[in-house]
Amino acid sequence: MHPRRRLLAVLAAGIVSPVFPAFAQPKVARIGILSARSRPTAENPDPFWGSFVQGMRELGYVEGRNLSTEWRHADGQRERFPRLAAELVQLKPAVIVTHATPAQAVKQATSSIPVVVTSFIGDPVRDGFAKSLSRPGYNFTGMSLLSTDVSEKHVELLRIMLPEVSRFALLIDPGLPYHAVILKKVQAAAQALGIQILPVQARDLQEIERGFETMVRKRVTAVIVAASSLFAMHLRQIADLALRHRIAIMGAGRPQAVAGSLIIYGADTGDTYRRAAGHVDKILKGAKPGELPIEQPTKFELVINRKTAQALGITIPNELLTRADEVID
Repeated sequence: MHPRRRLLAVLAAGIVSPVFPAFAQPKVARIGILSARSRPTAENPDPFWGSFVQGMRELGYVEGRNLSTEWRHADGQRERFPRLAAELVQLKPAVIVTHATPAQAVKQATSSIPVVVTSFIGDPVRDGFAKSLSRPGYNFTGMSLLSTDVSEKHVELLRIMLPEVSRFALLIDPGLPYHAVILKKVQAAAQALGIQILPVQARDLQEIERGFETMVRKRVTAVIVAASSLFAMHLRQIADLALRHRIAIMGAGRPQAVAGSLIIYGADTGDTYRRAAGHVDKILKGAKPGELPIEQPTKFELVINRKTAQALGITIPNELLTRADEVID
């Protein structure tokens, strides 16, 4: 048969893929994401999940091309976690990605689907997510923020910033077990420095607002805000409340300082979300989550908001200025 007629015969038979493999559609990776916070918008982007998406893009995953993402947002209402987690499990994604607070609901919803946690805030072993950090053994892996381990540092740095203050408040969510651990560590560190701690509990924005009113009544001028998804969702409102009541905030993540908190110290959360994308990539390529180590933070940062300090009439000590990784003007 003439070569031209042979080609036409192949095309007529519909056998196109072996001849033109470039036309094959790329395999689409399907993942589910459960967030405690609200859906990001152009006006109010989520700096944490944005880092995860960027990490996936750097690894070659592009939404609509070779990546399909099912998002579920709880809008700060933790009672919605079980239902949203169950919805994602029913969709049977290749991987579920979540973070600190809703991770427990995902744990209860599935023991088979691989789960990557961008930010374990408590102890993953103590909380039943892993047998050990080096070899988790179950269907969970991810990144640990070691938030309870920087509690003493928060007291120390806030004391340097405000040496004359003898009482700090600590804003915690009573629904989070690891906040009880943070409270004990903060109280112990404060007692060693002769500082009193006023615990202030809040489960939603209304209780946060009432908490600041309590601080004003108790004449507290500085507060340590424990790391949580609830407080992260309302970080701008918290910063505004603090500025209105002339209360200095010590926080755990750079977005808090950008929003107006006076000083933060903690793991670079954007970096942990970005690195979590690497775990997802490995699982999509065949790795088992139980064999992927839960990684520790590699970057910690001290950030100071000079504009907030000026608004509060606080002079930033040179000791902190020289140690700061970033000063926001």
